[in-house]
Amino acid sequence: MASRGNDNTSMKDALSAFIQKNKLEKGIDKVDARAAWAKLMGNGVNNYTTEIELKFNTLYVSLSSSVLREELSLGKTKIIRMLNEEIGKEVVKKLVLR
Repeated sequence: MASRGNDNTSMKDALSAFIQKNKLEKGIDKVDARAAWAKLMGNGVNNYTTEIELKFNTLYVSLSSSVLREELSLGKTKIIRMLNEEIGKEVVKKLVLR
């Protein structure tokens, strides 16, 4: 019977290795971007958000209110910075409000 090695690795390191080995970073980034948008924008904006999609470092957000879309477009750079801080790395480089 083969004996186990006494390798002690942290759970964080093990999960990071698994994610990199299976090339899951992009999918996790998409989930993180959606969660960050929901958390940062709050219920008021989330009620008008119909779709959130991350493609090639561009976050596409569909809104059902044209007034809200115009209001948010004035602060795009601040929103991008807040989203990246919430995610913990630079995932979003461009924000498109539709």
